[in-house]
Amino acid sequence: MTDAISEIKKAIKEKKAVIGTEQTIKNLKLGRLQKVCITANCPKTVREDIEHYTKLSGCATEELKVPNDELGVLCKKPFSISVIGLK
Repeated sequence: MTDAISEIKKAIKEKKAVIGTEQTIKNLKLGRLQKVCITANCPKTVREDIEHYTKLSGCATEELKVPNDELGVLCKKPFSISVIGLK
C-alpha cells in the first residue's frame, strides 16, 4: 500500500479529509487544503478544474494509481471517490 493511501486513511480517521469534487474545490478556494489526491480515472473536466484551483491556492496535487471505485472502498464509503482533499 502506498504512502498516499495510508495518509488518506489517517486523514479520514482524524476528520481532516474532504471527499468529493465540489467540497474539495470549495475548500481550495478558501485555502483550507494542503494536498489534493486525484484518482487514476478521474474525469478530464474534474481534473482540469482541480489542477486550476490547486495552482491558484499553491496546494500540492498527487496522482493516485487506484481507480475511483477502489478509493471509495478504501475510504469505507458506498460510492466512488474521484477527488479527496487533505487539510
